[in-house]
Amino acid sequence: MDSTWVVHEDTFEAERQHHSETIFTIGNGYLGTRGTFEERYPGDRQATLIHGVFDDAPIIHTELVNAPDWLPFSLFVEGQRFAMNHGLVTNYLRTLHLRTGLLTRQLRWRSPGGQSVDITIERWASLADEHLLAIRYTVTALNFSGEIELRAGLDGLVENPCALQSNMGLLHWQRMTQGYPAPQIATLHSRTRTSGIDLCQAVYLTVEGVENVSYAPHDCPNCPQVIARFHLAQGQTATATKLVTMYTSRDISNPAAAVLEKLAEAIARGYDALWAEHVREWDEYWRVCDVVIEGDDEAQLALRFSLFQLLIATPRHDDRVSIPAKTLSGFDYRGHVFWDTDIFIVPFLAFTLPHLARNLLMYRYHTLPGARDKARRAGYQGAMYPWESVPSGEETTPHWVPLADGRVVRIWCGEIEQHISADVAYAVWRYWQVTGDEDFFVNYGAEIILDTAVFWGSRVEFNGREDRYEINDVIGPDENHEHVNNSVFTNRMVQWHLRTALHTLSWLQETHPDKASELAQRLHLTPERLVHWQDVIDRIYIAQNTETGLMEQFDGFFDLEDLDLTSLEPRTQSVQGLLGIEGAQKVQVLKQPDVLMLLYMLDDEYDQATKRVNWDYYEPRTDHAFGSSLGPAVHAILGCQLGEIERAYEHFMRAARADLHDVRGNADAGIHAASAGGLWQAVIFGFAGLKLTPQGPIVHPRLPSHWKKLSFTIRYRGETRQCSLES
Repeated sequence: MDSTWVVHEDTFEAERQHHSETIFTIGNGYLGTRGTFEERYPGDRQATLIHGVFDDAPIIHTELVNAPDWLPFSLFVEGQRFAMNHGLVTNYLRTLHLRTGLLTRQLRWRSPGGQSVDITIERWASLADEHLLAIRYTVTALNFSGEIELRAGLDGLVENPCALQSNMGLLHWQRMTQGYPAPQIATLHSRTRTSGIDLCQAVYLTVEGVENVSYAPHDCPNCPQVIARFHLAQGQTATATKLVTMYTSRDISNPAAAVLEKLAEAIARGYDALWAEHVREWDEYWRVCDVVIEGDDEAQLALRFSLFQLLIATPRHDDRVSIPAKTLSGFDYRGHVFWDTDIFIVPFLAFTLPHLARNLLMYRYHTLPGARDKARRAGYQGAMYPWESVPSGEETTPHWVPLADGRVVRIWCGEIEQHISADVAYAVWRYWQVTGDEDFFVNYGAEIILDTAVFWGSRVEFNGREDRYEINDVIGPDENHEHVNNSVFTNRMVQWHLRTALHTLSWLQETHPDKASELAQRLHLTPERLVHWQDVIDRIYIAQNTETGLMEQFDGFFDLEDLDLTSLEPRTQSVQGLLGIEGAQKVQVLKQPDVLMLLYMLDDEYDQATKRVNWDYYEPRTDHAFGSSLGPAVHAILGCQLGEIERAYEHFMRAARADLHDVRGNADAGIHAASAGGLWQAVIFGFAGLKLTPQGPIVHPRLPSHWKKLSFTIRYRGETRQCSLES
């Protein structure tokens, strides 16, 4: 077994179970299921999250709902129930096979009565059919002959953690019906309490390898089960298969009928055929997405793990949903979508699976009405994207968030972290550059760019005294500092955005005049408005020293206390955690790159001298260890561009270890999606030095000294290109 394709643990540590649950998440682009045990464990955080299934919740507006659990599978040996905290467990090994999306658990269990069994459990979410899930459960009797009972079912009594109190949960589901259409089949029909989304599930259980298996329903409210009972002789092995199907009313008009039809089809085809089809689909994904690093097994495994987590979270057949900040692997941020997806994930997909990148950007198109409503309610024009988004397109950032000590803190991001509108436009533009997807750009992307530009035209403020445009009271990428004026990132991205909007409209007028005319009329792109945009481009304030090239992150940043980060060591939390929200705002310490983020995004518009002077100033002032997970990959890319390869590699490995090694101590809450996407960018844009030019993609490799070879595949405007670099 190639160790760079597997993530494993050979010891179960109860105190680290929540981290392991995140790491061993499986999924298929429709749903994600955390790596909890089929038989459960005290204190676990069971979760299956389905794209688009939201329901209302206190404080946080709306959240992705924890779906009825499809995992329950219980084993009874001579009447004694198997559990990891009951009896004696030895020979334990849990493995996530990245190449195939298979999660396995192998162990030997001795019951309190002395009976020993070998148990192997494998589960997977079909990549070939997103409505199909499977578990195979193998039991071997080692030192006895006796009666075995297996119970496979569904659990509708699942909760979301409550935002108000960590020891409470919120039950979003009400049971509609449950039933047993056949001795080996059980069904559950649930409905969300406020959004009214129906979820129908069906489960089938069969046992092979033994004779005289009896099947019977076990009818418990909200938890329908099928029981299989049989005799197992010493040395004999029984293999049980559990197939699960599920549909929601978002997917189909009659999900109750669909689950049974799908289940009948799956039963007829059989486990082996279903598995083979699933593996073929994964083979195709890895053929275009894999990146091979020779000479660094840790980096190789981390990169494949990150890509795996992105692939299982990316919607494949639904363009009205997107990837949450914690993918479908945890409850943090409640399934809301941030700029993380547009800036850190879309580039990976644009260069490998462009049809999936398009899905994510179509989500932004479908949520334009919500962005327009947000702008209107804030007193602006055009479209102003929410900082935290859901399929409705409404702003879902909570105004207040409770702390562990019971206090609540005001959250301003939803109101003033407005750079998100430029970030979405940037993602649209970059996608078009990479793919040449003219249909998308003409019919969808251009409207996003133009209507968000309308917002910026109404958002800027003219300072007559200085004869310039400004943008005041915002939050830039560095969230350690709130209510700042003239964020250089925001102002400069607005300048880029308006320039790009004018270019977009001009291009449409030349190539698609009817579309240009339609958009100009519908979005009120009057000559006066376009003149105003150009005036803003020419006169918006960009705080950059014309002699040195150094930018001031925002007005007054250089006047803040210059805190020596080493004076805080040793520490186990962020600067904001140590100094508090108000204290962090008074010092020159960044949560994540801000000016450097700008230099990364508008890479071609800045020379090496400008990058160097800003790197030298801001890189040491960033909280790399406990700040945002969005930062290390960006620092790695800029470090490569500046020839700081060793420093770049340090940042790269900080991103690589974000989840696998839980470097920030918060991976228990879910995968860091932006860090996972940024890791691919650090390799491809940083170490490989990939750039787009008028002649197409070129590379300028800067490999770490111990990397022997780097190989990857990209798609550029419909063509597949292989790249192999040696140090």
